[in-house]
Amino acid sequence: MKKVMVIVPFPMGEDDIARRQAQMKAVDLGPGVAFHYRSVRVGPKNYSSQHDMALADFSILDAGLDAEKEGFDAVCIDTMSDSGMSMLRSVLIIPVIAPGRHSMLLAQMLGDKFSILMMWDRWKMLYTKTLGELGMEHKCASMRSIGVTPDNMSLLSGKEDEVFPLLLGAAKKCVEEDGAQVLILGSTTMHEAHSWLSARIGVPVINPGPLTYKLASIALDLNLTHSKATWLTPLTPKHDMIRAIGAAGAAYLEGNQ
Repeated sequence: MKKVMVIVPFPMGEDDIARRQAQMKAVDLGPGVAFHYRSVRVGPKNYSSQHDMALADFSILDAGLDAEKEGFDAVCIDTMSDSGMSMLRSVLIIPVIAPGRHSMLLAQMLGDKFSILMMWDRWKMLYTKTLGELGMEHKCASMRSIGVTPDNMSLLSGKEDEVFPLLLGAAKKCVEEDGAQVLILGSTTMHEAHSWLSARIGVPVINPGPLTYKLASIALDLNLTHSKATWLTPLTPKHDMIRAIGAAGAAYLEGNQ
């Protein structure tokens, strides 16, 4: 049995993690792989500024640093920001899959132009960064926000009647006004809207979290991983220092709740 670690990008308890695990219902992965969810022990309140992104990169690096030693065969990162992906690819040999870039690359397999649906405008910087790294700015027809502050814990639960119609309205504008042929949900926290939205819009809608699970499974089946010629192994690893900073941050949070 292959083991995949799914890194949840915020410290949270079992009930909140369960809402993340519900993404598994959207994809058939077969019996040969097991997914284990782990929340970070430190991190920002939300991914809404460059300050937050620095903390996000570190928190995910800290969470997945010892994945290989712990017997995991791959890592999935549960945030469209792709935070920590490059850092973990630098220190791990096993596949590390993040949803942002892979959703955009899949969109190019399904159509020419894609749009990104997002909860609020503060997330735009996440996608702009990845689009620039991939050289795909010209393939993004639009990024449309519904102007709703995201809830990283309860996700969309209890807000379906408010949020789903807003997403459909934005999706229609992406297709009819912006020329999008594929839509990407802008966050794994939006997964609860995927099937509802897909049934009501005439183009493919990419659900980024389940996509990473399937890609991790495929990478393991094909014995593929990232290139160490791109993500270089550090000459002087500082794993103990990273663990110590993570432990200190977790102790700080515990004492200031």
